[in-house]
Amino acid sequence: MMASEQQTVLDTAPGTRTRDEEQRPRPTRRWPVALLVVVLLAQMAAAMVTTAVQQTPTIDEPVYVATAAGYLHGQGIRYNPEHPPLGKLVIAAGVAIADPHVDTSYRGPQIGLGPHLLYESGNDPWRLMFWGRLPVIVLTLLFGLVVFAFARELAGRAAGLAALALYAFSPDVIAHGSLATLDVPTAGFLLTSVWLSWRARVRPRPYLALAGLALGAALATKMSALPAVPVLLGLAAVSVWSACRGAETRRRLLRALAGAAVVAVTATAVVWASYLVVDPRLRWTSQDPVPVVHGLRGILVDLLPFPQAYADGMRLQFHFENYPWEGFLFGRMYTGHLWYYLPAALLVKTPLGLLALWAVGAVVLVAVRRLRPAAPYLLVPAGVLLASAMTGSRDFGTRYALFLPMFLTVAAGCVLAVRRRWATVVTGALVLFVAVSSLLAFPYYLPYSNEAFGGPSRTHLRLHDSNVDWGQDLGRLADRLRERYPDERIWLVYKGSGVPSAYGIEASDPRTAPVDEVRGLLVVSDSSVAKAKGRLAELIDSSRPVDEVGHSITIYRR
Repeated sequence: MMASEQQTVLDTAPGTRTRDEEQRPRPTRRWPVALLVVVLLAQMAAAMVTTAVQQTPTIDEPVYVATAAGYLHGQGIRYNPEHPPLGKLVIAAGVAIADPHVDTSYRGPQIGLGPHLLYESGNDPWRLMFWGRLPVIVLTLLFGLVVFAFARELAGRAAGLAALALYAFSPDVIAHGSLATLDVPTAGFLLTSVWLSWRARVRPRPYLALAGLALGAALATKMSALPAVPVLLGLAAVSVWSACRGAETRRRLLRALAGAAVVAVTATAVVWASYLVVDPRLRWTSQDPVPVVHGLRGILVDLLPFPQAYADGMRLQFHFENYPWEGFLFGRMYTGHLWYYLPAALLVKTPLGLLALWAVGAVVLVAVRRLRPAAPYLLVPAGVLLASAMTGSRDFGTRYALFLPMFLTVAAGCVLAVRRRWATVVTGALVLFVAVSSLLAFPYYLPYSNEAFGGPSRTHLRLHDSNVDWGQDLGRLADRLRERYPDERIWLVYKGSGVPSAYGIEASDPRTAPVDEVRGLLVVSDSSVAKAKGRLAELIDSSRPVDEVGHSITIYRR
């Protein structure tokens, strides 16, 4: 045998690889990645379900759940016109399982609609609220898959897992993803639309229509998505322009405009469809007077290609923007709006590791050449939405900026695109820091604040409303009073939509009695403590704090 033949035999002997086999890419094992995705989403689901089971209704939830129940009973678009129907149709999927008794003869004001369903119609409020929250929990988990897929496509599987971990441990996302509210669905639909627009750079035809569906879902859930419309249409045009790289300029431009038109028409159709599902005849009569809107806002409302109920809802939203709301920031109570409120609140309520990775991820998107095309898709919508939210008059919480833990978390995962050991080590350490900070807050995610501001027990000193105390701890208060303070006289100032007596709390309002008659336990929601004045402030100042519930309610001894 010749030497060359002997070498061939050696090269092909068992346990060896030929040159062609060495050049062939090695198969990758996908099951560890899939397992990690399942584990991350499972822990997030456990946190959200636990929170949903333990919390009583927050301020905004009852009207959404009651409106959803009305949809199921054919009541049409009668209540809550300031928000479009789709988010409440999602909630209705859970309400249908609970099958509550609905008083179709109710004709009272919107503010009483939720309490009437939960506490006056023979329903179990715990069971009804859990089933109303469950569809939002499922949606929140599905948006986690979008975060993973987007980051993976940009920077690989490790980036996808890092982004998903940051999302799954985000206290704000867990807190609001476990409620029957509209903030997480709106932000998630917007992120999904951006992701699909990004994918349209390769295959415009299927993904542009899907991006339009997701954008329409956001618009049909909450009107705060409207500022993103021109951005999303622009991104759709950019995607088509990129996909048609070989065509002449005029043809590329026409196709880009056509792509934006497809997204716009599809989104508009989704909004109309959401109203038609509720009432195919589109009957609409407002329960409250619809304000007249003048100027640029009035022109904008008149130009919207949506049903009349949507336009009237916009008018109500603009009316709310003109109201002199009270705010609270870093111990200061004020009337009106502070332009820096949202950035300051985000600084308090976002884990420190997440803040750092947001900043580095944004820099990496711009600095790394192969990621640079994705920068407008992630940073521009987030920036426009944040700027719009900062101009709003309601300084009520970081829930108005829940798109940031989605968009910027995808960017944060892209830090791993930097092929340096320090990037991997630093990212891993910060992700672990975020996870530990989040787990230590369990199950009190709504009042979360990071370590620099003292953690959840100190949030009420700096923020109020949905940042810390949104009425969620009435059930926990009932348990605490029953276990530690039986037979005590209770004086209660509660901020929320729950009915204390429905949970076994028999209490009086201390603001209606002379100060010297208020003896026993004074229980005050922390949002009310933050804005206390007059008799309530006098009562608090002359009392001794002895206990707290859920980091949102303080118990004083008098």
